[in-house]
Amino acid sequence: MAVLPFQPTPFFANKNRAFWRLQCVGWLGALVLRTMSLLATGQPWSSLALVVVGIINGFSISLLLAVIYRQLMGQRALLTWGVTAVVLPLAVSLYAFMDAWVLDLSRPDSSVGFAQLFVSVFFFDATLLGAWSALYYAINFFLRVEEQNDALLRLENQATSAQLAMLRYQLNPHFLFNTLNSISTLVLLGQTEPANAMLTRLSSFLRYTLVNEPTGRVTVANEVETLKLYLGIELMRFEERLRTTFHIDEAANEALLPSLLLQPLVENAIKYAVSPQESGAEITIAAQLVGQNLRITVSDTGPGLQNPDSDHRLDGVSLDGGQPVSTGVGLANIRDRLAQAYGPGHRFETYEPAEGGFAVTIEIPFERRDEAA
Repeated sequence: MAVLPFQPTPFFANKNRAFWRLQCVGWLGALVLRTMSLLATGQPWSSLALVVVGIINGFSISLLLAVIYRQLMGQRALLTWGVTAVVLPLAVSLYAFMDAWVLDLSRPDSSVGFAQLFVSVFFFDATLLGAWSALYYAINFFLRVEEQNDALLRLENQATSAQLAMLRYQLNPHFLFNTLNSISTLVLLGQTEPANAMLTRLSSFLRYTLVNEPTGRVTVANEVETLKLYLGIELMRFEERLRTTFHIDEAANEALLPSLLLQPLVENAIKYAVSPQESGAEITIAAQLVGQNLRITVSDTGPGLQNPDSDHRLDGVSLDGGQPVSTGVGLANIRDRLAQAYGPGHRFETYEPAEGGFAVTIEIPFERRDEAA
């Protein structure tokens, strides 16, 4: 599909320009209608000058009304409508007086008096200015409602961004605590080289978290690369007990997802599948496209939920190195992040596969970087 070479501008983006456009189009339309009515009744072309003068008078009076109405829009409803009920009849009377006076001057031999001319044009002018006033208030009321809705949406977006940032920042001290605890253990054991290597990898990982905005989204390829950096740190702790497998479809590499979404899932698997077993466990990370959705699955070959700590595993990963303590940081954090980012348009499911272990499946709408922009 062809792309427009320009971005369309909303009609009311510039209110002042929109007012003058509507003002000119509206009164020009009134001129056309009165001219057609003049021709339909067989009036001479000389009467067209009277119509033009009448339209100019109405145009000028409507400008005065616009100035008054603009001051009344921000007032209380009783004051706005009360003053309008007084100002509008006065404006109509002035408009009718000017029209009747012009007609009286153009027909000096007419037997119709000024009072009759005034009454004959009053109702027509009242209809014209009444319709103009109604449109003026209706359009401005609509614009005020739109501005309030836009302001509300901005506040909601700011609140959502703040919530997402808070959820993302929860992960940093949590992961940092566990890693520093491991480094401290290595130092106490005199293993300075592994401790130094872990510090280097930790600095690289934290640099990534600082560069990326907490509410930003990254591609699956970037997320997997960062996840491998994290796994490199954990591999120094568990060595051959930690085994990982990646099944990332080529088409899924460009899909977007919230940054650091997978790290808590893998950390959860390490805590409850790798750590408690002497033989360790294998963690599998898979990503594929399913229709219009991106499906991500993180599974492990651990004991699953058939252990005393199963309730804690469903809540989150612990903050200490001993017995698991439910903190609500791990899986609960991901649930909240997905709810904030996608609302009901996502799926988050935890289950035990038939072959055993534990698995988490996430489905989110598939988006590329260019589509999101």
